[in-house]
Amino acid sequence: MLKRKWRQELPLHTMILPGLAFIIAFSYIPMAGIVLAFQKFIPAKGLFGDQKWIGLDNFKYVMDLPGFYQVLWNTFYISSLKLLFGLIVPIVFAILLNELRGKFLKRSIQTAIYLPHFLSWVILGGILVDMLSPSGGIVNSILQSIGLEPIFFLGDNRWFPTTLVVSDVWKNFGYGTIVYLAAIMGIDPAQYEAATIDGANRWHKAWYITIPGMRMVIVLLSVLSLGQLLNAGFDQVFNLYSLPVYKSGDILDTFVYRIGLLDAQFGVATAVGLFKSIISLLLISVSYFCAYRFAKYRIF
Repeated sequence: MLKRKWRQELPLHTMILPGLAFIIAFSYIPMAGIVLAFQKFIPAKGLFGDQKWIGLDNFKYVMDLPGFYQVLWNTFYISSLKLLFGLIVPIVFAILLNELRGKFLKRSIQTAIYLPHFLSWVILGGILVDMLSPSGGIVNSILQSIGLEPIFFLGDNRWFPTTLVVSDVWKNFGYGTIVYLAAIMGIDPAQYEAATIDGANRWHKAWYITIPGMRMVIVLLSVLSLGQLLNAGFDQVFNLYSLPVYKSGDILDTFVYRIGLLDAQFGVATAVGLFKSIISLLLISVSYFCAYRFAKYRIF
């Protein structure tokens, strides 16, 4: 019986193989490079050559760098704001969109807000540079038309983190809105009909039926997003930042890029990457535990 069942399911199991090969090739085999974090790496000797082992010296060197803690704070600050507003905006927009009655208008808005999710940060970066330019950008033209001073959004340390958060929410909130709309569609319509008979208005229905009905999805996505707390978005920051905003915009991923590829300090860059990976592993473990504890979510 088991043998027959295995034969029936064999085509389904073979579908896993391409994905498994991809993970092994690009996630597990590169882990051999972790040894660079504990070596005084000289590229000419090769990855497995006669390199000098220096223990935790690369980690101590990184901790003593004057700008490292500012980079760590930037990463935590920017990613926290992205997670917070990336959670709130889609929920609010999904509730408002659910109140629209016209199906064509509703689907048109869904499509329009979902489009930026498919564009890379290379394209969006160019669009934002044009839109936010202090000389001729549409945003600053509007500000000047109402009597305000132009703002150098991508060159001012006071505005750069806000610009990162707002542009990230703009790019991704359409995807989150569709997820929460799917959760709203799962709510029993009889609850809304009963509330209407009891005299509830739209605000009462949203507060007492829609939001509680989305609660499990909100909790699940919130706790799972904790694992991304140290991922502030390399692609976005790399395409938008410049030397004047390093103080407020440099994050761990761009820091690794600069000291690893530009300064050729491969061992130090690997130490920073390994530090980030260990912290992220702990955060993902905690978020997975919380997802099981509060939303009964589990992979296996």
